[in-house]
Amino acid sequence: MGIPFSYSLRNLWTRKLTTALTAGGMALVVFVFASVLMLAQGLKKTLVETGSPGNAVVMRKGALTEIQSGIDRDQADIVATSPYVAAGADGKLLLAKELLVLITLPKKGGGISNLAIRGTGPESLELRPQVKLVAGRMPRPGSSEIAAGIRVAKLFKGAGLGSTLYFAMRHWKVVGIFDAGATSFSSEVWGDADQLMQAFRRQAYSSVIFRLRDPSLFGRFKRGLEGDPRLTLQAMRENAYYAKQSEIMAKFLNILGISLSIIFSMGAIIGAIITMYAAVVTRTREIGTMRALGFARGSILRAFMAESLLLGLFGGLAGLFFASFLQFFTISTINWQTFSELSFSFTLTGGIIWRAIAFSLIMGFTGGVLPAFRASRMNIVEALRA
Repeated sequence: MGIPFSYSLRNLWTRKLTTALTAGGMALVVFVFASVLMLAQGLKKTLVETGSPGNAVVMRKGALTEIQSGIDRDQADIVATSPYVAAGADGKLLLAKELLVLITLPKKGGGISNLAIRGTGPESLELRPQVKLVAGRMPRPGSSEIAAGIRVAKLFKGAGLGSTLYFAMRHWKVVGIFDAGATSFSSEVWGDADQLMQAFRRQAYSSVIFRLRDPSLFGRFKRGLEGDPRLTLQAMRENAYYAKQSEIMAKFLNILGISLSIIFSMGAIIGAIITMYAAVVTRTREIGTMRALGFARGSILRAFMAESLLLGLFGGLAGLFFASFLQFFTISTINWQTFSELSFSFTLTGGIIWRAIAFSLIMGFTGGVLPAFRASRMNIVEALRA
């Protein structure tokens, strides 16, 4: 004969205060666990969505990022003659020779941070359809004009429309604000590549990006490029390049989140153990009565385990509920690969939800297993005398 599930629910409702406190402790742990995973997922989403699988990025061999790369003009011209480069409706090659440098600017909230300045070509905007102009206009080629990403304009002093920034011994006027959605381009400033190369006294581009004529031929292009004795270059799909940039920081955040959650969960588990042991003590006679009525040890064990698992589930759902509101916030930090400012949002996914629920159930199981065994092994006579 089994004990109905409603029995476990009713007992939790009867002990409202202890149930709320125990579930609240678990909710806090799940909140921390879910929020750090959401942070890592937001970082990965921002960088992965920055790139397109139909674009190829060419950099110096051995370079991990565009900041570390250098491609001289002759080698960039050789890449531009590749038959794998697609052409636009006007017949022009969908290829851009770009520069990426860092400058330091003060932030509106105080302090300073690195800001990525991207030197672009005439086709750069067409290669990034996710970039949309929201105010002003894009910089004119050959001018000291720049356009700021929407997150740059919000975070940095003097980066708004119509403002003037001073760097590389020159004044640069902000003539446009663009929005690239949830991508890292929203955290960059764009200007004419040739003008920026002159200002920063650079003789080489950082990268060459182009639209593949046929994305399925990327492997053939890569083998030909990297096997050419005239060149010291490497090629990656653009989305793979940006995904790789997120690996180190995302892995660190995941390890940090799991480590903190395990440490904090110890307190929540101890709280669950105390709560369940207290429930066993206060219901000793009740347990003895159920055993005398014919309920088996296994039924008692399952009933108390159900209570503990419900505590974990309630805590997990509450923690996820409050963590979900973090999606409305955007944070800014340093990209460890490029050392530039990067803004991104918390992102909640189905994978994070089930991992958080599973973690909360593990806490509930761990906290309830010993008290449940104690309840199921009580002597009937001694329990009735209590």
